[in-house]
Amino acid sequence: MPVIARFYGIAVKMYFKEHGVPHFHAVYGEFNGVFDIKTLEMIEGDLPPRAQRLVREWAKTYRDELAKMWKRREYKQLPGLE
Repeated sequence: MPVIARFYGIAVKMYFKEHGVPHFHAVYGEFNGVFDIKTLEMIEGDLPPRAQRLVREWAKTYRDELAKMWKRREYKQLPGLE
């Protein structure tokens, strides 16, 4: 699964072979979270609350790009959270 962004020890990844709602994965150490692109809610996982907040903050900026990647099934490297 390609990493599309990294920031504060969090790796954001996306699978295109998965089904269901458009989503992305966030990995922080041994913790994982799956986030719905439209709502930015964590729909699965055990990511700590602080990491969830950072991921949502980042995803608000790149939500449109994430949706385009999911729809086109084309990876694009995105900047991290500054």
